[in-house]
Amino acid sequence: MQPAVFLDRDGVINQNRADYVRTWDQVEFLPGVFDALRRLAASQFAVVVVTNQSAIGRGIMAAETLQGIHDGMAQRIADAGGRLDAIYACPHAPDAGCDCRKPQPGMLLQAAADLAIDLANSYLVGDALTDMEAALAAGCRPVMVRTGRGVAQLAKVQARGLDDVVVTEDLSEAVAWILDARAGQSGI
Repeated sequence: MQPAVFLDRDGVINQNRADYVRTWDQVEFLPGVFDALRRLAASQFAVVVVTNQSAIGRGIMAAETLQGIHDGMAQRIADAGGRLDAIYACPHAPDAGCDCRKPQPGMLLQAAADLAIDLANSYLVGDALTDMEAALAAGCRPVMVRTGRGVAQLAKVQARGLDDVVVTEDLSEAVAWILDARAGQSGI
């Protein structure tokens, strides 16, 4: 079993859009993302994206379009020296009652089963309360970034009393913290 770093997509890897990222042309990678993903690629962690994509369930975007966006992201990240080991997307609308839409842990549990991931030694980096709740529900360590919706969502995280959430400025700082924490655990 291997540990993983789970990553929310919008607001962590790329710019969040109120009207959804609906085409490849709308993907804007955040500053420092490629360097952070290169550092993760050199680590023992699996790198797994877990993203709510209700634009499909709402009829705004086709599943094939989402797959094209994810294929493009994975290729661009690989070209920059990083890697994504898997991408899991919940296509359901918020009221669908599925077990995969964050804050439910379904995507993380599925990834753990598919990729032999040790959830207790894994992290989830996100920009929303739902990301932090999904991490905790799956038994992962939650890490909040201030990018995307992070600044606005931080008050919700604090109001819920989630004191164990690590807060970082962006994905680069989150990855540095995770790698340092892992090195401290293994005595390296």
